[in-house]
Amino acid sequence: MKLSALQKYILKQCAQAREKAISKTVLENFYSNKSDKPKDIVNIITKSVERLIHKELVIGHGWKTTHKWYITQVKLTPKGKKLAKNFFGVQQKLPFKIKK
Repeated sequence: MKLSALQKYILKQCAQAREKAISKTVLENFYSNKSDKPKDIVNIITKSVERLIHKELVIGHGWKTTHKWYITQVKLTPKGKKLAKNFFGVQQKLPFKIKK
């Protein structure tokens, strides 16, 4: 499954958060150290979150109007938790020999 750098950042932030759900304003920090900031940061983050929801990796909390969803918080699903663990790396297992 291919994910963008922003989508990987979203999954990592959700996995590291102490609370189960994180606010979308926390995700704006992805663009804080970039030299050229896009004008539509909120729209870009919203589209990435919606794509992750479509892939069943996160759950969005918010409200719905007749035209659009307003997502305020994001929470990982079990499938998303498994994928997020892979981004942190896997500890290498050493081949210990057991002598009897």
